[in-house]
Amino acid sequence: MKSKVPVRTLCQIALFVALEIVLNEFCAIQTMGFKIGVYFIPVVLCAILFGPVWTAVMYGMADTLGAIIFPTGPYNPGFTLSAVLMGLCLGFFLYRYDKDGHRRKLKMLNNILPAIISAFLIGLFLNTLWISLMYGSRTYWGWFMLRLTTQYALLVPVEIILTPAIIKFAELLEKNRLVDIRRPAYDTPASSGKP
Repeated sequence: MKSKVPVRTLCQIALFVALEIVLNEFCAIQTMGFKIGVYFIPVVLCAILFGPVWTAVMYGMADTLGAIIFPTGPYNPGFTLSAVLMGLCLGFFLYRYDKDGHRRKLKMLNNILPAIISAFLIGLFLNTLWISLMYGSRTYWGWFMLRLTTQYALLVPVEIILTPAIIKFAELLEKNRLVDIRRPAYDTPASSGKP
């Protein structure tokens, strides 16, 4: 029986999962309420190359495996839900192909909107809720202000500045045929097949 998903695509997604876990755990400054690092780079790269569904799968798997391998407290599936939503958001705005498989030009708005939406709407509001519930705190707005002034005041501008460089790197990967881009934009992992 032939697989509907190319093995090369699965291996590339697994590589992004591993890279995100390594950057998240070893290349980030983490305290009880916030984390600052460049762990978003493999997620943005996956969003550019593979689209929203694959990025949601990748980021959800990376969050779950990272929580199992390197636990920093009890596992909270809310953070995985946030990661999946962030993957969908980033993939929706940054994916380089339309539904017909034609390459589209990414505009500057495509660099700014996903960082703002995923960071502020999902990361700041939703993850702050999970943190306040996890630590048994009734001070949601205290966590909110702490994370707004520390994590997101630094992380969002860095993500906006680095996204064009990540897009150029993705173009380099495509040009050298180091990634397998052969399916329409919004295919699900189970339904994507060979062209």
